[in-house]
Amino acid sequence: MLSTIQYPRYLSRLPIRGRTKSRSLHILSSAQPVTATSLTDHSQILSIRDSLLSRHLSAVQLTHSYLDRLKQTEPQIKSFIHVSEPDKVLKQAQEIDEKIKRNEEVGPLAGVLVAVKDNICTADMPSTGGSHILEGYRPPFDATAMKRLKDLGAIVVGKTNLDEFGMGSTTEASAFKVTANPWDLSRVPGGSSGGSAAAVSARQCVVSLGSDTGGSVRQPASFCGVVGLKPTYGRVSRFGLMAYASSLDVIGCFGSSVADTGILLHAISGHDTLDATSSKREVPDFTSQFTSASSLKSRPLEGLRVGLIRETIDGGVDSGVKSAIQGAAAHLEQLGCILKEVSLPSFSLGLPAYYILASSESSSNLSRYDGVRYGNQAFSDELNALYKDSRAKGFGPEVKMRILMGTYALSAGYYDAYYKRAQQVRTIIRKSFKAALDENDILISPAAPSAAYKIGEKKNDPLAMYAGDIMTVNVNLAGLPALVLPCGFVEEGAVGLPVGLQIIGAAFDEEKLLKVGHIFEQTLQGYNFIPPLIADGVFA
Repeated sequence: MLSTIQYPRYLSRLPIRGRTKSRSLHILSSAQPVTATSLTDHSQILSIRDSLLSRHLSAVQLTHSYLDRLKQTEPQIKSFIHVSEPDKVLKQAQEIDEKIKRNEEVGPLAGVLVAVKDNICTADMPSTGGSHILEGYRPPFDATAMKRLKDLGAIVVGKTNLDEFGMGSTTEASAFKVTANPWDLSRVPGGSSGGSAAAVSARQCVVSLGSDTGGSVRQPASFCGVVGLKPTYGRVSRFGLMAYASSLDVIGCFGSSVADTGILLHAISGHDTLDATSSKREVPDFTSQFTSASSLKSRPLEGLRVGLIRETIDGGVDSGVKSAIQGAAAHLEQLGCILKEVSLPSFSLGLPAYYILASSESSSNLSRYDGVRYGNQAFSDELNALYKDSRAKGFGPEVKMRILMGTYALSAGYYDAYYKRAQQVRTIIRKSFKAALDENDILISPAAPSAAYKIGEKKNDPLAMYAGDIMTVNVNLAGLPALVLPCGFVEEGAVGLPVGLQIIGAAFDEEKLLKVGHIFEQTLQGYNFIPPLIADGVFA
C-alpha cells in the first residue's frame, strides 16, 4: 500500500538543470550519487528519483502502490475516464528498474505516474474530450506536451474526467461520470479539469496535466487543495490539445507541491514547430532559485511589491474565502513583501467578454465534429440529417448552449455589438494588467469566490456557475501566467474545505511565481493539505 512505503525525507536542492537553449531537462545518470544538497523540499518527483537511484525502492514497487491507491479510491472519486492497463504500466516501471540495474541513464521523470486530462491526445489510448461524440476515439499521435513527458520517462496512469470539451466549472458536464471532491465526496472538484485535480489530491498519481481556458486549472486546484499553474499563452505547445477557444486555451500543471508543478512545467515547455502560437523564448530552469526552509532568511521576500486586487475581495466573495486571502496577504507581509491594494476598474468586464469570445471560438472549433470529418456518425440516408443527428446525439446540453451563444454572437448584424466589442474589452483588460504589473511584481487574489460547493447545487443555474469564473477569466484574456496554491480553509463540510491563493505575474515570468509560491508554501505553518480520507488511511 502507498501508505506503508517509507519515502526518504524531502531534501534541499534540485538535481535538475535546464540547458541554456533547450527545453529538455538535464538527465542524471543512475550511477551518479544523489546527495542531501541536491534535492528540494516537498517534492514527490525528486523523492521518487532519489528512492530509485539509491535502490531504496524500485519503480515496480512505487507503481504498485499508486495503482493500489487508485483502485481503492476510484470507485468513490471517479477521477478517471480511462485507466491504463496495469500490466502495461508495470512493464514500463520494470524497464526503468532494469536500466537502473545496468547503470544506464534514466529520464528525470522516470517512475513518475502522470494523469492526463482527456482532451489532450495520447497515442493508443482513448481521448474523448469528455464527449460521446468522440467516445472510443484513439488518436494515432501524442500531443507535444505528452510526447515530452514520455521522452523524460514519465508513465501515463490514465485519462482524467472533465466537463465536455472543457466547457464547465464542476466536471458535472462530462458525458460519462461526475467526479467527487476528495475533501468531501458530496462536493464538486471544480472544472473543467476536475478529474486531474482530484487525482492529485487523492494521491492517485504524482502529477497531472489539465487545460485552462478561463480558470479550468486554477479553480479546481483551489477546490481540491493542490497546486495548479496556468502558464503564459504560448509557453506550452497546444498541439494535440482539443480546441475549445484557441486564443485562450493553454495546457497547465497540477502537483501536490510548487516544486513538482515547476518541474512538470519545465518538462513540457518550449517552442514547437507544430504549433504556430508557441513561443520561441528560452525556457529557464523554473526551479533554479528554490531553497529549503532551513536556508531561508527571516524575510526572504524583502522588497517584493505585491498588489492585492481590490475588486476580488469586495462583494460576492464568501467571508471565509476573504479571511483566508487576507491571512495569506498578511503572511506575505511577514516574509518581507510590500503589500498594497490595487484597483483594476475593468475587472468586472472580463466575465461577459470571456463568455462571448470563448463561445464564439468554440462554435467555430466544434464545427469539425460533424460525423464525417471527426466524431461518431449517426445513421442517416441524407447528408444534412446525418450532420444534425450526429451532433444532436454526440454533444451534451452545455456544449450545445455555448455553440448557440457563439453562433449568435458571430452572426451578421450582431458581430460588432458582441464579438468586436468583447475584443475591445480584452484589449482594455490587457492594458490594465500591464499597468498594474509595471507598479507591482505580482498580483494576488482568490482563485474562486467560494470553496467547493455541493454536487448539483449550481447545475441548473448556469449564470451562477459562470459567475464563479470571475477571479480567473481575466488572466486568460490577458494571456498571463498564474499560480494557485492552498493557503487556508473555510469552515464548511465535515473537516473544512481548502481555499486557493492566486498569484499573477507578467508574461513569461513563471519563474518568479514559482519562487514566491515555493517560499510561501514552505513557511505557511499549521496546515495540512492532504484530504483526511487519504491522510487517515480510510482507503488504505
